[in-house]
Amino acid sequence: MVNDTLLASGYAILCWWFGTGIILWLDRLPPSSFRWSLGGWSVLLVFSFLAVAESMESLSVENAYLGFGSVIVMWGWHELAFLTGWLTGPRKQTLQPGVTGWARFKQSLDVILYHEIALILNFVALCLMQRGQPNHVALCTFAVLWCMRISGKLNLYFGVPQNGAQYLPKHLVYLASYFPTRGITAWFVFSFSMALAVWIWIVGQAQLGVVEITTGWVLLASLLGLGILEHAMMVLPWPLERLWGWALNTKNKVALDNATLDSK
Repeated sequence: MVNDTLLASGYAILCWWFGTGIILWLDRLPPSSFRWSLGGWSVLLVFSFLAVAESMESLSVENAYLGFGSVIVMWGWHELAFLTGWLTGPRKQTLQPGVTGWARFKQSLDVILYHEIALILNFVALCLMQRGQPNHVALCTFAVLWCMRISGKLNLYFGVPQNGAQYLPKHLVYLASYFPTRGITAWFVFSFSMALAVWIWIVGQAQLGVVEITTGWVLLASLLGLGILEHAMMVLPWPLERLWGWALNTKNKVALDNATLDSK
């Protein structure tokens, strides 16, 4: 049982680490390569839907791994489509200086609107595929990624000490104006605490024997833990190069002017 748990956790970490790294690497290649990388990943997207459908049909260790890994590929398509600038939003310019309240929220939403709609449609498609099927690992994996991503985006909107704006590719530098650099906010404390509480509950349920420690359960707990780690990186001075130096070491890496990072 211990070996199975370690294997599932290691698989989740590998998918997270390598999946993030390959997207960062592809996004820092010359823009002329974007259509090829996105086209190739679109083919993987089709196969990921087929694999997810297969994984939902029965409860097995193999299908847990298949569903989890397929959704990571699926999610990677959305990330690559956004970071290449192909699927962002109707607004593709910096935040208007001095705007606050609803106007700021509207402009912030407009820069990511199409991406958010695509994620919602993807989730709806998975929900329809799930009807009558016993294995929920794929759907739950997407749900965990989605919830943690919404939390992360809201933290960037309200402001965090480490917003990662220096890692934005050249064609998305305008997004930095939407990420104020601030101390730890009430939203960060709330969102981080809630995610941590859910993770502790998941682990506790398994340890107490309330639920069976299945491969899917371990994969989801590991993914949530990695999402919490990503949130922690928003407040801790932990450079991404320590995890994805191989992906960030390209000529297209952009160094932003400090004024761009100031709170708007």
